[in-house]
Amino acid sequence: MEPHESLERRLRAAGITQPADAVDAWRRLRAIEGPGATIIDLYELVARPRGLRAPDLPAQERHAPARTVMPDIWPDFETTDGSKRAGDLIAIVDYDPSWPGQYQAWQREIRAALGTAAARIDHVGSTSVPGLPAKAIIDVQVSVSDLDSEDSYVPPLQKLGLQLRSRDTYHRYFRPYPRRRRNIHVHVCAAGSDWEADHIRFRDYLRTHPEACNRYAEAKRAAAATWADDGLAYTDAKTEVILNILQSAAEEAR
Repeated sequence: MEPHESLERRLRAAGITQPADAVDAWRRLRAIEGPGATIIDLYELVARPRGLRAPDLPAQERHAPARTVMPDIWPDFETTDGSKRAGDLIAIVDYDPSWPGQYQAWQREIRAALGTAAARIDHVGSTSVPGLPAKAIIDVQVSVSDLDSEDSYVPPLQKLGLQLRSRDTYHRYFRPYPRRRRNIHVHVCAAGSDWEADHIRFRDYLRTHPEACNRYAEAKRAAAATWADDGLAYTDAKTEVILNILQSAAEEAR
C-alpha cells in the first residue's frame, strides 16, 4: 500500500474528510492515533494538494509546519536562541567497536562536571547496542532528581561544549555548539521517569534480541535514505518499528 493510500484510509477512519488545513487535520489525527500520527503524515497532508510526495517538499516547506506542531508532540517544547545548526546530514554507518570507549570518555567528563547532580548516566541509543549500525553520534542519558533545576546541570554541560538545544516536559536536549563536530547528544531526564525507563528498556531489548536489532537496523537505513536532511522525519519514519519493539520489551518485562 502506498503511503498516501494508507493516510487516506486512516483519515477516513478518523472521520476527517477533505481537510482544508493540513495542520488542523494532522492535529485531529494525532488526537486519535497518538504517536502513530507522525511528522511525515503532516508533510503528506501539506504535499498532496500540490500532487507531491512528502519527500519532494522543499526543506523549508517541511520545517515550517513541523515547528508549528512540535508542542503537540513534546508538551512545552521550545528551542533556545542561537542553537540552530545548518548542513548536518544523517548518515548511518556500520557499528564501530570504539563507540563504548567514546561513551566512557564522555561519561567521565560528564560525571566530573555534574557530580551528585547526576543520579545516573547511561549509554543509550544505537551506539550502545553492539553490532547495530548507527549515526556516529554517542547518545548519553543523564538522569537528575529535579529536571526543572537547570542551574544544576545546564552551566556545567555548557562548559563541556554542549549547548542546550531544546527543552520540553520530559527532557532537555544538548548537542555540540554550531561549528563544532557533532559527535555526542546528551538527553537529561528525570530520574525514575518513563522517559528514562523507555530508553534503557529499548536498549536492553535490542542487545538481547538479534531479530529486533536487525529489524531496527533496516528501518534506520531506510529512514536515512529518504530523510537525510530532516531529523524529525528520520526519527518518525522509525516510529512503527520502535513502538513495536517497546511493546515487546514491556511484555517481556511483565
